[in-house]
Order: sequence, then C-alpha cells, then structure tokens
Amino acid sequence: MAESNFIDYVKILCRSGKGGAGSAHFHRAKYVPKGGPDGGDGGRGGHIILRGNRNMWTLLPLRYRRHIFAGNGQPGTAGRSFGKDGEDVIVDVPCGTVVFDSESGEFLCEVTDDGEEVKLLKGGRGGLGNWHFKSATNRTPRYAQPGEPAIEKSVVLELKLLADVGLVGFPNAGKSTLLSAVSEARPKIADYPFTTMEPQLGIVSYRGGRSFVMADIPGIIEGASEGRGVGLRFLRHIERNAVLLFMVPADADDIKAQYEILLNELEQFNPQLVDKPRVLAITKSDMLDDELIA
Repeated sequence: MAESNFIDYVKILCRSGKGGAGSAHFHRAKYVPKGGPDGGDGGRGGHIILRGNRNMWTLLPLRYRRHIFAGNGQPGTAGRSFGKDGEDVIVDVPCGTVVFDSESGEFLCEVTDDGEEVKLLKGGRGGLGNWHFKSATNRTPRYAQPGEPAIEKSVVLELKLLADVGLVGFPNAGKSTLLSAVSEARPKIADYPFTTMEPQLGIVSYRGGRSFVMADIPGIIEGASEGRGVGLRFLRHIERNAVLLFMVPADADDIKAQYEILLNELEQFNPQLVDKPRVLAITKSDMLDDELIA
C-alpha cells in the first residue's frame, strides 16, 4: 500500500431517509360508494449502516465521498398498501473505526469486528394510514400520520489501527527496520528522523503456522501528547495494540530517560495505556564497540 494512501481521518455529512407519509384514502368501488378508510402506512426511511471489513486498512475510499444520503420511504396508498421502505446505505470501514459528532465531539459508535454492522443513523418511521384511526365514534377519519423526518449529522471517522504489537519509540529508533526484518512489510527506511510518516502494518509468522500483526507507529517526540509535531494524530493508533514494544537506540545519551519520556507521553495522552503489557528493546547495539557494550 502506498504511503499516501493511508487515510485515518475523514469528515462526512450523513443523512438518513425520511419516513413516507401515511395515506388518508377511503375504499371506493362500483357498488361501494362509501367504503371505510383503507389508507396504507408509509415506508420507513433508509438507515445508514457501518460494516467492519477486515480487508480494509485505510479510510481512503471515503476520502472523496463527502455526502452519504439514504433513500426516503414512499407514501402509503389505497387498499392498506404499505409504501416501499427507503434504501439503506451500507458503508464498509476498516475494523477499529471510531465515529464522533463533528460539531460536539460526542462519541457515536465504533466498529471493531469484521462483519459487524452498526446503525449510525436510523431512518424515519413511516406514518400510519387512516385505517389505524377508525373507531366506533369516528368511522371516517380523514387524517393520517406524516412520516418522521430524516436525521442529518456531520460525523468524523477516525481509524485506530488494530494490532497485536505496537512499536513505540523516538524518530529513527529502528522501528521500520525491525518490521521489515520480521515481516514482509517494506516500509521506507533511511538514516534520518521521521522517515515513517504513516503507520505501517506487517504480519509476523512464527512456529505452528501462527502469526500476529505488528504496527510501526511514526516516531513520538517529547510533547506529542500536547499536540507537538503530529503526535496526537498517531498516538491514537497505540490505543488498540495488545502489547507495546518500546524501542530505544543503544547509542542514546540516557536510555532510561528516553524510555521514561515515551512512557510519560503515553500516560498524558491516555492513562490506560500505562496498564498495557510492554517490553523494552535496545536497538542498534551492533553499532557499538566492545567498550560501550560493556
């Protein structure tokens, strides 16, 4: 997957379908000049549904799909005939997608499993036809319910990568090199900081024909939890990883200090990240001479 194709944030205007109006019709036939009410119910409006798709790794397909509108329900007709329901819109998203209200920031829903369907916006209910309102005292009701209105909402979709192991470290700590060595992933590797600007995923095979997913998260800098650099954009990808592998280069001035800075940035961003299992790896040890190793 090309680096420029990794999109983890999109904003979309969504609108469910409005419900169809009920019918206020009365039965009429050649020998039935004054039949009773037989107006049918309106159809419901279409829903907007999010569906998890494990084969998707990015929100790129939604980047240029700025509007998603479901179909409206059709009005009821004579003979108690129901109106047709509005067409639902099913939107495939990567597993790990979280949805927020773009105006209030309110959490709306999340999709974590393959095939999981979450109803983002419900279509309006169809109105009842006039035959529902007949009674002993009102045998010719001349009214029916209108359909419920559509729901319109501007939403933000954020992708938080799902991985078994997340690589955490400062820029140029060797995260991409490790990922390329243990998996078939081929991230960009160079000897300067911020070579990786987008998360990369690799599948690592091990004994018994089993495998796990490793995520290379772009380098964190001190102050990332406060928005410095592009920290906030990438720190959220660490939330969904089962194990965190901290990577500190062996030639660092103070390995312990670097590790504590990384840990502090995660704690400031989300205190729950500190409770995740974590492992510390010292990288680039092959660049040291015997004296430094000792």
